[in-house]
Amino acid sequence: MADFDVFNGDADGICALTQLQLASPRESTLVTGVKRDIDLLKQVTAGRGDRVTVLDVSLDKNRDDLVRLLQAGAEVFYVDHHFPGEIPQAPALTALINEAPEICTSLLVNSHLKGAFAPWAVVGAFGDNLDKSALALASSLDLDEAQLAQLKNLGIYINYNGYGSTLEDLHFHPQQLFRQVSAYANPLDFISAGREHFDRLETGYHTDMAAAANLPPEKVSDQTAVFILPDQAWARRVSGVFSNDLTNLHPSRAHAVLTEKANGNFLVSVRAPLSNRTGAAELCRRFPTGGGREAAAGINDLPADQLNAFIDAFQAQYR
Repeated sequence: MADFDVFNGDADGICALTQLQLASPRESTLVTGVKRDIDLLKQVTAGRGDRVTVLDVSLDKNRDDLVRLLQAGAEVFYVDHHFPGEIPQAPALTALINEAPEICTSLLVNSHLKGAFAPWAVVGAFGDNLDKSALALASSLDLDEAQLAQLKNLGIYINYNGYGSTLEDLHFHPQQLFRQVSAYANPLDFISAGREHFDRLETGYHTDMAAAANLPPEKVSDQTAVFILPDQAWARRVSGVFSNDLTNLHPSRAHAVLTEKANGNFLVSVRAPLSNRTGAAELCRRFPTGGGREAAAGINDLPADQLNAFIDAFQAQYR
């Protein structure tokens, strides 16, 4: 019997798996990648007696391989908060999927485990820019303001680490970062004991965000803003967290952050306004390689000749 843990390389995926591994430690094959690498089940070959856990990656983007694994006899535990499309019906599939805009995978796992490792769910929710949900869960924990701020920063930094076109863009491979953080039942212990790793993420985050802050918007109105970042490693790393930061600074405005790619196309991050956390996934799914969830979505490879069409659609969506 073999175990496979398939997870998004961002804060939500890492914190969800950390909770499950702390609750039931096991040797497993880890399958992950940069945050936008979500077509992950194709890397898994499993059959009867094998167990596959899938966290924070779209079932809609992995349906064919999910069906393949189920037909081969594998048992699959699937937890996610993105658009799933049609969910296969199979006795060997347990699917905990909730698309509600204030829910993330770490929070779903926290409910599944009845709050056994809630501080890690708080970190995952903060990383997914779900501050309201993170604070609601944290209110049940014995945390002072400084500790809460540390958990928020850790979530932001782990999430920041997941962005990039390739693993070489990242400060830590998501597998490596997962192994480091999952050694601690309490994320505050990771921050203190793994200070060099935390500091590396924090320094990189602030350096990259400072570079992004100097870029003016390409287009801006009261309802929307569009930013275009250059084809550079720092820009690829910062694209998602920069989008989140803009959303928090301008809660009634929708944001699109496009990063130039070496092939001439664009990587796109879309954030719906905090005051109306809907429409992002529907918008991005209109374009090839697009998907996500209601409040936050993206397009992995927007053709350059569709740039104006995307901007027009984005502005119309949030007019």
